[in-house]
Amino acid sequence: MSVEKPYSFFESVEKSFDKAARFTKWDIGVLEQIKACNSVYRMRFPIKRDDGTIEVMEAYRVQHSQHKSPCKGGIRFSEEVNQDEVMALAALMTYKCAIVNVPFGGAKGGIKINPRKYSAYELEKITRRYTSELVKKNFIGPGIDVPAPDYGTGEREMAWIVDTYQSLKPGEIDGAGCVTGKPITQGGVRGRKEATGLGVFFGIREVCNMQEVMDKLGLTPGVEGKTVVVQGLGNVGYHTAKFFREHGAIVIGLAEYEGAIYNPAGLHEEEVFQHRNTTGSILNFPGAANLAINTDALELECDILIPAALENVINGDNAQRVKAKIIGEAANGPCTPEADEIFIQRGILCVPDMYLNAGGVTVSYFEWLKNLSHVRYGRMEKRFSENMNARILAQMEELSGNTVAEKERLLIMHGAEEVDLVHSGLEETMINATREIMHIWLSSPEIPDMRTAAYVSAINKVATSYAELGIFP
Repeated sequence: MSVEKPYSFFESVEKSFDKAARFTKWDIGVLEQIKACNSVYRMRFPIKRDDGTIEVMEAYRVQHSQHKSPCKGGIRFSEEVNQDEVMALAALMTYKCAIVNVPFGGAKGGIKINPRKYSAYELEKITRRYTSELVKKNFIGPGIDVPAPDYGTGEREMAWIVDTYQSLKPGEIDGAGCVTGKPITQGGVRGRKEATGLGVFFGIREVCNMQEVMDKLGLTPGVEGKTVVVQGLGNVGYHTAKFFREHGAIVIGLAEYEGAIYNPAGLHEEEVFQHRNTTGSILNFPGAANLAINTDALELECDILIPAALENVINGDNAQRVKAKIIGEAANGPCTPEADEIFIQRGILCVPDMYLNAGGVTVSYFEWLKNLSHVRYGRMEKRFSENMNARILAQMEELSGNTVAEKERLLIMHGAEEVDLVHSGLEETMINATREIMHIWLSSPEIPDMRTAAYVSAINKVATSYAELGIFP
């Protein structure tokens, strides 16, 4: 039995990159430039705890690529944060943005803390000081580097960041665009919260609609009736489960760090979420069986497995026991290179994180554009569209002599609001990205899996950007 090499996260990303680079035409120098992290900012700063003690924070911001500006990537608060992880996540952001045609370079940030161990006031001080450190070194700005929420952060932290930035950069008219994932009242965009989970659903749905792919997996086209297991009930896992359930899939398993639950008849993510809020655990949910170890959920028999928690949860040790037909990587790096090799051998389709969880950055792009344009999506055309639709409907009813039912009338007359346009833009992005990757994979028999095809797509797009700038021949 072979022992899996303990790759670091960044090494795993580089290994996948090198695997795909063989299928591209680019010179080794170009490939080395694309792989390299351009800038790594490692910082230390003190904060005073509520009890008066001083604690020194360890924090990072990595800018992987400036082939497009600004750089883009989330900020995570986690005890697992380290330089290697942040570099890997920044690299994935470069490739992710390229694949979904979002004009950003990749970046990532993190602070090595467990946010549950700090008060809201302490977290505010940490976030504001981190922002001021980024401003000092020119590592944040609407045209430089635009952070977003990630594991352990959310709208609240983004509101603190934009407020701190604007206080340090008074009069900068586009200052609200220095960060995305903000509350609506602070320049955020409707639809951002559910964006990553919705993007995961759109991507998997498009894969499931491909007859050729489903035939190879022994499945029928479409998501309706397919069994789904989701590991992680955070924002991404919750919304992924929600959209699958609402479109006819059966969510049979849910997992969190305290354990997992299973019910072949189906689980409702909101009911499980409320149960956890009440009891502190998803375990002992009425009608469901407990799985004491959360990773047991990864080995449940199902059609679609969604790892939506942390990296490296599926590896050379447990990949042989995975029974899903499709794995949708909602988390960053949940499957190791060894797991990929096992999936190829077993005929399991792994839909890669580097584009599948790009819903967040796609809608962040929409938010950034909104901040730069200073106008809400739909404001200019919503009423005009509704008035025109009403006139067309009235003319149709007059000519036909029939009256349209009230439900259909409201649907036809509806003018697109901000959230409608955001969801529509996200759907378009994920469908096109899925089709591009599938075309590369299915038209090149030597490319072994979908992840490699996604990397080929990313490498070609980033290298082309450099070539068009005249940096490389």
